[in-house]
Amino acid sequence: MTTTITRLYNSHSDARAAVGALEAAGVPHADISILASNSDNWYEGKDSIVPDRDNDGRDDRAEAAGAGAGLGAVAGGTLGALAGLGVMAIPGVGPIVAAGWLVATLTGAVAGAATGGVIGALTQAGVSDEDAPVYAEGLRRGGAVVSARVADGDASRMQAILDRSAVRLSDRAAAYRKSGWKTFDASAPPYTADQIRRERELYR
Repeated sequence: MTTTITRLYNSHSDARAAVGALEAAGVPHADISILASNSDNWYEGKDSIVPDRDNDGRDDRAEAAGAGAGLGAVAGGTLGALAGLGVMAIPGVGPIVAAGWLVATLTGAVAGAATGGVIGALTQAGVSDEDAPVYAEGLRRGGAVVSARVADGDASRMQAILDRSAVRLSDRAAAYRKSGWKTFDASAPPYTADQIRRERELYR
């Protein structure tokens, strides 16, 4: 039996680090999925995400070549091995980078209004009806979502790994509601890059 664990992160770099930690803990690529806002155009639609495991804004492959170091294992980036990597537009969220098993669910959910768009995809992935709008709003505001299917016996260990840099969902929901937010609105305009930058500054 397996358990699906989903967490929200403030940025794609935090989510990428979580994916890397899951991989290091032995979770297969096929069981990891990521959805990350691309409203600030961090991903430019290349064949693979530029590897930047130290998050210094420079391609690790170039740094390795310059230093003569053996970083070939990071070629393609942390997300490069996940299936279905690509950019898609989500109503109410805007452009996202999506990879992994959740892509097919999301694609089907967005294509059919009856399935509920991003909310429908998240609930199909095991997120509760109460939490799914918060995850969707987090994506809209520049965040990223990581979902992993893990063996029941490994669930506690993998939850601890994902929790290291994850958003505490109840706190984020409270912050959204304090600013007047009620629930995710698929007809709302996506955040701009400037709005996302300001949003992230709130949680640094």
